[in-house]
Amino acid sequence: MPKRTALHDEHVRLGGRMVDFGGWDLPVQYTGIIDEHLACRGAAGLFDVSHMGEFLVEGADAEAFLDYAVTNQVSKTVPGQAQYTAMCNRAGGIVDDLVLYRRGKDRFLVVVNAANIDKDFSHLDGLLQAERSRFPGVKLENQSTAYSQIAIQGPKAELILQKLTSTKLSEIKTYRFAEGSVCGSIPALLARTGYTGEDGFEVYCPWSDGPTVWRALLDAGTPSGLKPCGLGARDTLRLEMKYPLYGHELTDETNPIEAGLGWVTKLDKGDFVGKEKIEALKMAGIRRKLVGLELTERGIPRQGYRVMSLDGHTELGVLTSGTQSPSLKKAIGIAYVSNGHAEAETEVAVEIRGTLVRAKIIPTPFLKKKS
Repeated sequence: MPKRTALHDEHVRLGGRMVDFGGWDLPVQYTGIIDEHLACRGAAGLFDVSHMGEFLVEGADAEAFLDYAVTNQVSKTVPGQAQYTAMCNRAGGIVDDLVLYRRGKDRFLVVVNAANIDKDFSHLDGLLQAERSRFPGVKLENQSTAYSQIAIQGPKAELILQKLTSTKLSEIKTYRFAEGSVCGSIPALLARTGYTGEDGFEVYCPWSDGPTVWRALLDAGTPSGLKPCGLGARDTLRLEMKYPLYGHELTDETNPIEAGLGWVTKLDKGDFVGKEKIEALKMAGIRRKLVGLELTERGIPRQGYRVMSLDGHTELGVLTSGTQSPSLKKAIGIAYVSNGHAEAETEVAVEIRGTLVRAKIIPTPFLKKKS
């Protein structure tokens, strides 16, 4: 039986269409994916992301351990800062992509993808046990059942959330956070982070307080156009920004350079897991790139569809994600394509149920947000 977040009954009450997503019973949509997507782009969307995993990493060697475990440079962060990074295996493949929240000098909250909670914790614990002599002062604890995580995203997100907290949200910069409270006395970590390409916040509060915070945000935001959003809109929103999704663009066999995560892979820092293999790959040159493409004929690209030469004789790559973009009203996709065919404006074809549909490689993100 799928697990349930603390907000499960709220989703059912709102008419959410529930599906099994990575072992969790979650809403795929309420009023419809396009409606919810456009509400988030135009006003605000409310997402239950409590299925995500949270690990506590603390102690005198916490920073050094995390710098060894992930690709980004954790030592450059300061308390109150969040950092996006990848975690690799010794072959240079991506175990997961994650966000670190530095809550103090020696205290971190590590947020991982829901389907990878057990795998990620086992990976980190294995590294810690193998290198305990190097990092004796580290405590690692799986706190995934302690938090409800609610994302409010969109141009009106700050205005709505500000009604529930005395923390001055305008002072929190992107990828920064503050420790405060919501709905009076409910403790909360308020982070200016998200997965939609919109301004917004992710609110971490005690698990049991999730329904109270959810209902309060709905009450405060509905007059401004806020709508609850399901997994479907979350996927189309992230896809328009070409944000990778584990199990699609990222796997244990893909590496951060070909996946476009070189910007969070700091090869000039000290040793980290997978560094040697990633360096060797970069020196040798990658054979494929993760690119965006747009269909120029009718059709919808989907994960697993082949990217072909226009004559259909040569396989150039494979789609990892695809959809009909609600914002752009175009069929778009993300694909791994061989290096020689990955340049923008290159014409290709996508094989859809045996038919070749013309497409072209285009710059990403697909949706260009105004700064």
